[in-house]
Amino acid sequence: MTFLNSINNKSQQFETPFKHWELNEPLSKEAINEIINADIANPDEHKLEYDGTRAIDGGEGKFREGITSGGKALKFRCFVTKENSKDFPSLTKFIEELRQKETHQKISNMVGKDLSNSFVRVEVICDRKGFWLKPHCDIKEKLISCLLFINNKNESENLGTDFYDSDLKKVKTLPYKHNYGYFFSSGPNTWHGMEKKEIVKERRCLQVNYVTFNTDWPVY
Repeated sequence: MTFLNSINNKSQQFETPFKHWELNEPLSKEAINEIINADIANPDEHKLEYDGTRAIDGGEGKFREGITSGGKALKFRCFVTKENSKDFPSLTKFIEELRQKETHQKISNMVGKDLSNSFVRVEVICDRKGFWLKPHCDIKEKLISCLLFINNKNESENLGTDFYDSDLKKVKTLPYKHNYGYFFSSGPNTWHGMEKKEIVKERRCLQVNYVTFNTDWPVY
């Protein structure tokens, strides 16, 4: 129960610019290895440029409506589903931990939002040179937004997520440290993104959400 243990014993709450928690060591070594080894296409090899969203090839609109496949952006996105779960046994175990009542109830109590009828969605991310993410607030269907960093390439700690106030002034950059991350509950002023920075090799992360729309992983 590495994620719950991190929340209980290795987390810190912050109030600025909005309530969020930073987590240390939320992932097992086995889960980290699966994230590192996940095969994700490189947009540069397909002559595609990042546009400030995660869905870089025209899939963003459909994706943000809650289509779990990611719309047209699927080939550049790696969601862990029942279909590919055999390739990610440790991440599937991690998802099972997120589905457990003990875990989602703990998070519910922290954020003041009921997760008892939600679904878990997990995506392995590999951002490459040129990636940036414009300031945005997540769709209301995302009850919990969580990003866990895998910095095994000695990238700059400055590559973490940027948090903004309601005037879109950058207030904080979460450190891109190995096996570190954060979560918060989506709301109208939870502005976050990543300004244009130098990614030397790659920026690996695990995106974790509790959502209201159907995925393969309903909570128990």
